[in-house]
Amino acid sequence: MWEVALAFARDYGMFLAKTLTVVVAALVIIGRLVAAVRTSRGESARLHIRRLDRRLRNLARAIEARLLGKKAWKALMKADDAADDAADKQRQAGQRRRVFVLDFVGDIRASQVGGLRHEVTAILGAHRQGDEVLVRLESPGGVVHGYGLAASQLQRLRDAGVKLVVAVDKIAASGGYLMACVADQIVAAPFAVIGSIGVVAQLPNLHKLLKKHEIDVELLTAGKYKRTLTVLGENTQEGREQFQRDLDQTHQLFQDAIARHRPNVDLAEVADGRVWYGAQALQMGLIDALKTSDDLLLAAAVDADVLEIRWRGQPGLGGRLQDWMAASVGAALHKIVDIAWQRERTGHL
Repeated sequence: MWEVALAFARDYGMFLAKTLTVVVAALVIIGRLVAAVRTSRGESARLHIRRLDRRLRNLARAIEARLLGKKAWKALMKADDAADDAADKQRQAGQRRRVFVLDFVGDIRASQVGGLRHEVTAILGAHRQGDEVLVRLESPGGVVHGYGLAASQLQRLRDAGVKLVVAVDKIAASGGYLMACVADQIVAAPFAVIGSIGVVAQLPNLHKLLKKHEIDVELLTAGKYKRTLTVLGENTQEGREQFQRDLDQTHQLFQDAIARHRPNVDLAEVADGRVWYGAQALQMGLIDALKTSDDLLLAAAVDADVLEIRWRGQPGLGGRLQDWMAASVGAALHKIVDIAWQRERTGHL
């Protein structure tokens, strides 16, 4: 009897494995076809706008609804209605202050800069006097050209006379701080990481390994410094020195940007690649106040429309199908692993 159960479990396991392999292979093929269709047709995208001031008020009212008596709650609702009516009159007269909120979570390639440029363009097309922009920034930095473009997008707001505030809750280092320093005001949480005003580059060199195995690499250039350091070729001292000069030049451009926007910062003290926590950065003049983005939003919501602006890709049918397939495969694998774990825990095959 026991042998029969073992044989059945073994055969069933093989059947399940084969079935899963076929299903996964089919989904991969379908996924690639869908991806090809999406690439050929392109994807639509659009601007998403959310009222954060209403969301913040609803959060507070959720607590008060539980704590206040019926009479007090009715009075509060009446006061909210009166405030909404007054705000509507201000909007109709074009007198209602607006705070546009952008989020930038940067990776090493500053890949979100594409969305940022659309968001900034939309705001510049609709802004009026008195409007502000709050950027919730989180980035450890990355490629120079990517973060240089991101900083330039924020500079467009400054050039148009729009007040720009950057809030750093976690980190704005290197290229992230290059973006932040463009702002009229920088606020950061007490333990946010700020600074890293420096430039770094590194690459492996396999020349000795290739030489050991008698493999030659031919590198031809037109221009003395078209290539300074390489991965496969033999690097020279002259090439290293030129590479270092390139880094120093980039570092100087970084410092020039900071000096232009924050002239009171002692660059000799801060531009050596070190980072500081928010409280230390305040003493160094790298930021202007110790606050979180939540503090700024609560303050703005008192007398302004607070609008979260976000540019998002909008996948079509192919994109939704691909997302559904990925979720389905993930759920199936999770279920299989869960069943296996349950059987192992209870001592069953």
